[in-house]
Amino acid sequence: VQLQASGGGLVEPGGSLRLSCAPSGITLNKYAIGWFRQAPGKEREGVACISMNDDSTYYKDFVKGRFTISRDHAKNTVYLQMNSLKPEDTAVYYCAVCVSWPYEYAYWGQGTQVTVSS
Repeated sequence: VQLQASGGGLVEPGGSLRLSCAPSGITLNKYAIGWFRQAPGKEREGVACISMNDDSTYYKDFVKGRFTISRDHAKNTVYLQMNSLKPEDTAVYYCAVCVSWPYEYAYWGQGTQVTVSS
């Protein structure tokens, strides 16, 4: 079971990207799904999580108002819309099952690199 992140890339400060999370072996609708990121030399940090039951959303303060997590039940996909990107958002982004927001995750696979630079 793995969740694969995609959609990263190079973007200028102030730009936008939309990340997608596709599962292999599970139905996302049965789990709380989240995103965390890890930059070189830094610890992993949670970014956002969307609940299983009612799609309630949770964000770390540093992305509130800029990032939006959403779920497309029909496509079994979770998205992270990232707007107003900053250089400090540069990291590898992973999607995973939220076991205990914002600290514990499971079933993450290959992440996607997001680089914010001019």
